[in-house]
Amino acid sequence: MTAPRYQIDVSVVTRYLPEQSQPEQSRFAFAYNVTIVNNGQVPAQLLSRHWLITDGNGQVQEVRGAGVVGEQPLIAPGTSHSYSSGTLMATQVGTMQGSYQMLAEDGIRFDAPIAPFRLAVPGALH
Repeated sequence: MTAPRYQIDVSVVTRYLPEQSQPEQSRFAFAYNVTIVNNGQVPAQLLSRHWLITDGNGQVQEVRGAGVVGEQPLIAPGTSHSYSSGTLMATQVGTMQGSYQMLAEDGIRFDAPIAPFRLAVPGALH
């Protein structure tokens, strides 16, 4: 079986940043490290991102923008691109999900989904 022509897999590792948080003011800071792997057959460039950040109160913040941390990486088949970023939330627990808008070297545009992942202050979930 051959690899699909376009397949971008995204994995995320999160961590709480107590030194940048102010719980008494409902400010909880989180970092996330993203690894984007091109498991397809065609080089693809990450053009833009779309995030939905949902806090524990159900408030949704939508973020759209060009690239990731100022870059629009071209990811060759069998290689990956990693970056770190962060977000602030008003609650101890929330989720993020979204997609990257990709442009394959052959001119095809496609979305790479980012499955929901949890942001949580250690000990906030029992």
